[in-house]
Amino acid sequence: MFTDRFHVITGGPGSGKSTLIDHLRGQGFTCLPEAGRGVIRDQAAIGGAGLPSGDAGLFAELMLSWDLRSHREAREGDGPAVFDRGVVDTIAYLRLSGRPVPEHLHRAADAFRYNRRVFVAPHWPEIYRRDTERRQSAAEAERTYLACLAAYADYGYEPVEIPRGGVAERAGFVAGLIGGR
Repeated sequence: MFTDRFHVITGGPGSGKSTLIDHLRGQGFTCLPEAGRGVIRDQAAIGGAGLPSGDAGLFAELMLSWDLRSHREAREGDGPAVFDRGVVDTIAYLRLSGRPVPEHLHRAADAFRYNRRVFVAPHWPEIYRRDTERRQSAAEAERTYLACLAAYADYGYEPVEIPRGGVAERAGFVAGLIGGR
């Protein structure tokens, strides 16, 4: 069952998702952080193996755990909640990596649902930048965007592309469809 008040923003890395979500947070929306960046930061800080460049399976499990916690945390609030990626993004990551998707991850994607409408930030080469946590090439970023689109569609979600433009314009588009603030 879809959860109307939980809204995912997904897409490839470097497409302006986090900037958009920060702007929405500033407008009073409850926003949940991206699992991948958090896991990378934590694993790098402790010299852990759960990194895309290390144990990709462990990295996926840590992202799943993070996303399940975020989902539970959002249930404690009221009003709309905006997620910087969701459980299905971990499935997209595994597919893109050529790794099998464990059955428990499919069960998680079915049990921990979001609003049927998923906001997708399109690949945007003009703003894409690498950093210490974002190491993918622009071509990999585009493949990630396409993998996210496919994975969410496979789980019955309806992708809504966020138009390119300034952050206030993009936030207005998303907020207008979410309502509640």
